[in-house]
Amino acid sequence: MTSRNRLRFGEFTLDLDARQLFKQGTEIHVSPKAFELLLLLVQDRPRAISKADLQTRLWPEAFVTEASLFGLIREIRLVLGEDPRHPRFIRTLHGFGYAFATSDEAAGAGRPAPSAHATCWIVADSQIRLAEGVNILGRDSDATVWFDRPGVSRRHARIVVDGAEAAIEDLGSTNGTWVRDERITAATPLRDRDVIRLGPVAVTFRIRRAAASTEALV
Repeated sequence: MTSRNRLRFGEFTLDLDARQLFKQGTEIHVSPKAFELLLLLVQDRPRAISKADLQTRLWPEAFVTEASLFGLIREIRLVLGEDPRHPRFIRTLHGFGYAFATSDEAAGAGRPAPSAHATCWIVADSQIRLAEGVNILGRDSDATVWFDRPGVSRRHARIVVDGAEAAIEDLGSTNGTWVRDERITAATPLRDRDVIRLGPVAVTFRIRRAAASTEALV
């Protein structure tokens, strides 16, 4: 199973041509729509995908509720044999969506593991440290970086911190997200001291990179 049309994660393999899921060479039944969802999550790893985005991509010409999406997530977890309380593969971002949590090596991406990590934060009226993974910026009460300002959407943008890198993406905000004086239309890598503008609000992104330790953790 070394074809470029196969994706591996852990003991599982997705055959993109045959649209089949295998566990250690044995086919496991999964519904067509659940297969599509699993493929979306694996191909977009490690980026988190919002529920709205997943619903649009899975059902482009139909309106469905979140219950339909949740049912597919539950089917995938059952097939993969994982406990949602301690997920191995499908990570839930409460109030936002889902992400594929396995490493690139396990998913067959062929990239080396990160050799460095970074500490990232947003400087506004105060300094807000960003977490590894998805950080939401906006007026939503659950936002990582919260703004109580007119012109900022509830879920305005997100910053994804991945090892020693970070990127920002607009979430369909009304007044747009700007980086280095340019309005962004796709995920944009961030550099230290970049000025980010969320509508009328300007903040500064800071990042400090450090080489990963080679000492074993015990």
